Amino acid sequence: MLIGLAIRDVVLIDRLDLSFAPGLSVLTGETGAGKSILLDSLGLALGERADAGLLRPGAEQASVTAEFDLPASHPANALLSEQGLAVEPALILRRQLGRDGRSRAFVNDEPVSVGLLKRLGETLVEIASQASQSGLMDSATHRDLLDSFGGLRAAARHAASHWQEWQGAKAAREAAEARLAAARRDEDYLRHAVKELDALAPEAGEETTLANERSLLMNREKLGEALSAALAAVSGDGSADERLAQAQRRLDRIADKAGEALQPVMAALDRAASELAEAVHALHSVAAALDADPSRLEKVEERLFALREQARKHNRAVEALPALLVEMQAQLEALDDQSGGLAELGRREADAAAAYRKSAEALAKDRAEAARKLDRRINAELAPLKLDKASFRTRLELLPETQWGPSGTERVHFEIATMPGAEPGPLGKVASGGELSRLMLALRVVLAGSDPVSTLIFDEVDAGVGGATAAAVGARLKRLSDDLQVIVVTHSPQVAALGVHHWRVRKSLGKSPRTEVEPLDAAGRREEIARMLSGAKVTDEARAAADRLMAGTA
Repeated sequence: MLIGLAIRDVVLIDRLDLSFAPGLSVLTGETGAGKSILLDSLGLALGERADAGLLRPGAEQASVTAEFDLPASHPANALLSEQGLAVEPALILRRQLGRDGRSRAFVNDEPVSVGLLKRLGETLVEIASQASQSGLMDSATHRDLLDSFGGLRAAARHAASHWQEWQGAKAAREAAEARLAAARRDEDYLRHAVKELDALAPEAGEETTLANERSLLMNREKLGEALSAALAAVSGDGSADERLAQAQRRLDRIADKAGEALQPVMAALDRAASELAEAVHALHSVAAALDADPSRLEKVEERLFALREQARKHNRAVEALPALLVEMQAQLEALDDQSGGLAELGRREADAAAAYRKSAEALAKDRAEAARKLDRRINAELAPLKLDKASFRTRLELLPETQWGPSGTERVHFEIATMPGAEPGPLGKVASGGELSRLMLALRVVLAGSDPVSTLIFDEVDAGVGGATAAAVGARLKRLSDDLQVIVVTHSPQVAALGVHHWRVRKSLGKSPRTEVEPLDAAGRREEIARMLSGAKVTDEARAAADRLMAGTA
């Protein structure tokens, strides 16, 4: 609901702050007083096209701020979250317009694009005037409105779910086919590469092992000399193990005379002898490995270079070759098992498509029934609004399969024929301005509650009608205001008399003419409605007639 509108330096308005309330609000005033400026200002805050001509003469910048109070479930809040903007208790839209015609947009004081401002505005307010129609005039909204009217939202979501499943299954099948096609193109290469890698049989960690062994073998001569010297030092006559044995023998002879004093020494010498024997064994093993196969270095280098060549060939690390072999083998297996895998994906796609068609057909049937009901309801509203020769219909256009989507298999259009026998056409192209405004009113009365828009603004919906028709217009506006916030710019006293809130718009004359908006109390409303009845000179008869209208006894 719109709760506040602040206008600064727009055309004839220098500073204006308005507060709005639920129910039916009316704005009245003489022609040219500036009522349209209010609507243009609100449109600016809702993301409509900016025009430098809206700037008040002499001002550097115009601004309009519109504040809304919305339930947490309102689509505007979902849109804010989608855009990464904070959801606040109040939604504040602001637009600034400079002298150069450029404008800036803000939502809750955060700068945003004008496009986002317009998208938000479309969920908040619908303005119906003879010069501009929005909301219901957009055929893109008709399908959702019909679903809401017919209670088909759940069925529509069900069909959309089946659509997503179908598209997912289709994408999986197409991806598998693409992989298979690519594999087929590369089949000869794959088989050759797998043959090479399989023959090579790379193992995890093999490169490091081979590189270490190669380094060892390349330094065979130096290592052999060092090993011989080490063995001579630790074993044989006069070596470490001989001296260690001599020390053990000498101590053994006197151990019984030393009590337990030599026990730790004897134990340490035993450990040293054991470690030394192990070292001697290891030295012999390394020396034996160096002498075992004179051609081992050549074999190690051949293996290492073969692995690295394959790694370069496939642009992989040597460590990744085992996994690459498994991957390529899997691709070949997929080629060999192509019929089974693709057939299964094809069956899943067919089942998902059948489920979508079934849910979409049921939805289309329900939409057709809802359309007939909607047509009856709206056509019943036309005669009291002086549209008795008009005929409304909801047309369901079956789409080709290439245009099916999550919303179903048909497009929905609201159409009108203004004369008997005439071919119905789009609402905005067939009806005249006055007819269109009243048609919008009829649509809104029937579709109340089917649209998240909670603020409706009608600009001179009663233009060109009077008497019983004006009363019928007023009655429907009043009925709408039971569920929605309705703001009406009107010249009809019958409509004005039904307003819960009433503002008079007037132009003050002087050096700088200004548009002013004055809230009216009961006495002010009586005088204004009397003026609307009698013209410039308000008579007692007009005041009495105003009293009867306000009392609902006219």
